[in-house]
Amino acid sequence: LVNDATALYDDWAVKYNEGGSYADFFKNQDALTSVEQLIDGCVDIANEVGTAKIGDPYNLYKAGNTEEALYAVESWYSWHSRDDYTNNIYSIRNAYYGSLDGNINANSLSTVIAGANSSLDTKIKNAIQKAAKAIQDIPQPFRNHIPSNETVAAMDACAELESILKNDLKSYIANNSNNINTDAVLNPVVTQYVDAVVVPTYKSLKEKNDALYNAVIVLADNPSNSAFETACDAWITAREPWEKSEAFLFGPVDEMGLDPNMDSWPLDQNGIVQVLNSQNWDDLEWSGNFDEEDEAIGAAQSVRGYHTLEYLLFKDGQPRTVDGAK
Repeated sequence: LVNDATALYDDWAVKYNEGGSYADFFKNQDALTSVEQLIDGCVDIANEVGTAKIGDPYNLYKAGNTEEALYAVESWYSWHSRDDYTNNIYSIRNAYYGSLDGNINANSLSTVIAGANSSLDTKIKNAIQKAAKAIQDIPQPFRNHIPSNETVAAMDACAELESILKNDLKSYIANNSNNINTDAVLNPVVTQYVDAVVVPTYKSLKEKNDALYNAVIVLADNPSNSAFETACDAWITAREPWEKSEAFLFGPVDEMGLDPNMDSWPLDQNGIVQVLNSQNWDDLEWSGNFDEEDEAIGAAQSVRGYHTLEYLLFKDGQPRTVDGAK
């Protein structure tokens, strides 16, 4: 996690593929292309939250595959599922607002749309808020309330958000070349997005994963219940910037396979146990260019990352204890 987070930040902020930073590349390409990538990233995560992260467990449960449905719920060891999914929606908010704090920046895409079509801007903002609230309205933990009415409402809200972003926002920008689809209007949006959202999010990811690593080392060197609690708190803290980065899963994170490297789900729990028993840590590693069809790479990714650590730190939503009571 530490190495992957550091590589991701360095690629965006320092140097990418023996050239300048990816941030420079993104800001220097055609502004409309960059804004369309911004929107596509938001569309993709709205779809993933609704149809996969929430929808897959729901559909499996309704089909009678209840055990498979339970294991399909991401982050169920920590009972952090709802907050993960909500932070995914906040990643959309941050991209659209051009900020990390929920305020709308003057150089944001939201400001541009509000100036040209205030009703569309309001529609987008309301859809973002509706999706986040609907997810939080699912009773806790999600794993115990998969077939609930609140789950259906959350899926519907995510689908609505996806449709508005894809069919209303993206087409509106593309079809308004004489109004807002110009470099003069969109370049400040791209710069704000990169400098105030993407790079700071990855910087936070790097820093909080460093802290997580240190907490895990303390736990390994001197096991105690308090060390378990500290490591669990550090996991939750480090998880937040990752989930808030999922509206921009393009560029280095995609090309280097860092998403499944850090966040592969579902886990191969038997594989994790085998690695722990054999202590063959090479099973966690892979080399060469990333290929999502490569079974060896997939096998390595399914026993590493945030959820492997979550599995080792948490049980039933609580920190494990040294005596194994949890």
